[in-house]
Formats: sequence, C-alpha cells, structure tokens
Amino acid sequence: MRFLPLTDAAREEIKKAIGIKDSKELFKSIPADKSFFDLAALPSALSEPELIAEFKALGRKNSFQEYLSFLGAGAYAHFIPEVVAYLSAKGEFVTPYTPYQPEVSQGNLQAIFEYQTMMTMLTGLDVANASLYDGATAVAEAVLLAVRKSGRQRVLLADSLHPETMAVVRTYTQNLPIELATVAVNEADGRVDLADLTSKLNDQTAALVFQSPNFLGVVEDSAALAQAAHQQRAYAVQAVTEAMSLAYLRPAADFAVDVVAGEAQSFGLSLGFGGPYLGFMTAREEFLRQMPGRIVGQTKDLDGKRGYVLTLSTREQHIKREKATSNICSNEAWCALRAGMYLATMGKDGLALAARDSHLHAAYFVAKAAKLKRVKVVYTKNFYNEVLLEIRKGTAEAFLATLKKKKILAGVPLSWFYPAVGNRVLLAFSEVQRCADIDRLLLAMGEHS
Repeated sequence: MRFLPLTDAAREEIKKAIGIKDSKELFKSIPADKSFFDLAALPSALSEPELIAEFKALGRKNSFQEYLSFLGAGAYAHFIPEVVAYLSAKGEFVTPYTPYQPEVSQGNLQAIFEYQTMMTMLTGLDVANASLYDGATAVAEAVLLAVRKSGRQRVLLADSLHPETMAVVRTYTQNLPIELATVAVNEADGRVDLADLTSKLNDQTAALVFQSPNFLGVVEDSAALAQAAHQQRAYAVQAVTEAMSLAYLRPAADFAVDVVAGEAQSFGLSLGFGGPYLGFMTAREEFLRQMPGRIVGQTKDLDGKRGYVLTLSTREQHIKREKATSNICSNEAWCALRAGMYLATMGKDGLALAARDSHLHAAYFVAKAAKLKRVKVVYTKNFYNEVLLEIRKGTAEAFLATLKKKKILAGVPLSWFYPAVGNRVLLAFSEVQRCADIDRLLLAMGEHS
C-alpha cells in the first residue's frame, strides 16, 4: 500500500479549503473525557525491568478471578480446552495480515472452510461467511443483506434485541433510505408480540430481525415469527448473542429462518474486556452472492488435487465499489480460526454436553430460586441459559452491591440499558459453574432477602 505524506504547505491548503485553523478541530465532536491525552504529556521511556514491574502492577488491579461470576448479557464464560490456546498462538496463524492468498495459505483457508462448514451445521442453513467484526455488526450487515436481496426499504426490529445490537443497526442505517420500526414484546411471556408484529408487517417490509434466545433470556417462537414474515414475503433474520445455544436448540433452518447472524465469542474466545469477538452469518443458498465478507470454497487444481480459495468475493477490492456487498474492509480471520479449533476440539458430543449443562444449570437455579421470598424469576419457561430476576424489595444495584461484598457478581442490572427498570437483573449460567457455585449464589441471595 502506498503512503503519500503531506507537506506543511499541503496541510495548510487543506485546512483553508475545509475552513479550519487547527487539525484538532477535526476531532472536536469527540467528548473531552473520551479523547486521547496530549502526546507531550507522555512520561519518559522505562527500562525493561521498570516496564515489567509496571505491567505487573496493572495486572494486580484485575481482581475478576476472585469473584464467582454470573455475568452474561452478550458475553459468556465457557470452558476452552488448552489445546485451542496453544495451537491458535502459533506464529503462522497470528502474524499473517491477509491470510487468503491461495498460493501460500492453504492451511488458513482450509481452517476457515471448516469453520464455515461447522457454522452451517449448527444453524442448518446452506452457506456461512468467513466471519465479521462482531455480533452487532453482523446483525447490521444482515439488515443490509435483506434490503439488497428484497429491494425493499423497511425493516422491523424486535424490541427484545440486545440494546447494543439495536444501537449498531441504527448507526449503520441512519444515513441510508431504510425505515426502521420496532415490534413490542409481550410482557407476559417475554416473546415478540405476534399481534403487534402482524399489524406492522406490510408489502414494503424487507425483514423481521429478532433475537433468540432474546435479551430477556427467552427462546422465541421462531417458526411463528418466520411464518408471519413470509406471509408478507419478508425475510426472517435471527440474531444470536449466545452461540452455545445453537448446539442445544433446534437449528434455525427447521423453522424456515432465512438468515442467522450474531456473535460467536462463546466458541473459544476468552472474555477479553471487550474483544476481540467474532461476528458470524449463515444464510440460505439464495443469499450467496449478496453475503458480506469473505467466503472460502473448496475446489480442485489442474492436477485434480483438493484446494481452497476465496470464492464469490463481491468485495470492494475485487469489483466496482458500487456493486460491492461488503462494507467490512477486514474481518476476524484469527478469531474464526480459533472458533474452528474450538468446535473441532470439543466435537459434536462435547459441544452438546457443554450446551446442555449451560441450560441445566440455569434450570437448577430457576427451580431453587422459586423458594426465595424477595426475588422472583420473571420468565420460568422457554429460557436457555439466561434468567431474568426481579428484586421485590429495593433496587437491583443495591442487591448486586450486597452480593459483590460476598465476592459474587450476580448479574447485569437491566437499568444499564433501560434506566426506568430499576429492579431487574439478568443472570447467565454455563457449564463452567458447578451446582455448589449456584448453591452459594442462592444462599447469598437468601441472606440478602
């Protein structure tokens, strides 16, 4: 890639042309507390021992391992076999910038092909791409995919989508001629309100986007939602934040869902304080030429030997920009490779066992929590591994603060996303917890109540 530096004269000419006096004016929309500090304020360089000591001091501030955690709401702790960390750290996997040149990258391409294959097996759909940035952007790309494919400009978003996913979709589409409307959730069962959905679907609707299991922890009636969308020739797009659910619930294809997009962090990616995460997308074959990102295909060379190549790449680097289907200039190839290693290591039975235990631990909690007086499980049916808890006395923040003193992170308060809701907490369970851990949580909650 060529880099053409600017001269001081050129910089001054650009400033004059766009009407600014200082380059800092270009960043004035960034809040002061979110902007970078002045480079002149950087401390002087440290020696190697001083630097190591500094990092160790920073590391000691991370006390997360001392806590029993039931945090979820879009990021989930699962067991990761050590072999995944060892293999994915190999230099040939970590260092490539664009590991897609078929002449030198057959191993990487085969790994991505196998990752794609396993994702299609989990969703039951025909094709998968080679990953996107994260779950929220994957869902936003699915919205654009549905609009491109249908030629329609109206998209319905279920109110039970993860609020951060909803925000990213709005950001993606804010300057496009796409109309977004939301569909209400039935408070009684935590699922999409079918009556409200039916009233809002029309012949201009490109897609219904719903999440299952949704942000309230409830598994949606995907068949009913897809059927309602299809009656108006709209597509049914399912968002997923907990990819482990794919190994426990029936595949989306069984319910006639057209596209599944979401976050695959649960497949071998550690909780790294926000990333890197892994967006995925699978779809019916009819979407193949409209899918964003990269797709690796299997082929044969002139000697009849098996090989792997990028295929059907309608990306801006390969074709005219206005005809490109990808708005993603790079992807999470290493994260996809690591997810492929995780899925292959766990195997079909191991993955199913982890997924089942995640649900059983949530069910164990729901059954025991029913005996507590001052908390209530809001939805006792159709949950997978997340449970919405209502605090009957006091606020969720006070409830969580009390348990935090006992070294328990008991969940995520809904007030983080819905300020008006002050007494509900979302708890997540997985195979890494034991019944004794859940008993400790229940005991602490009982003492609190």
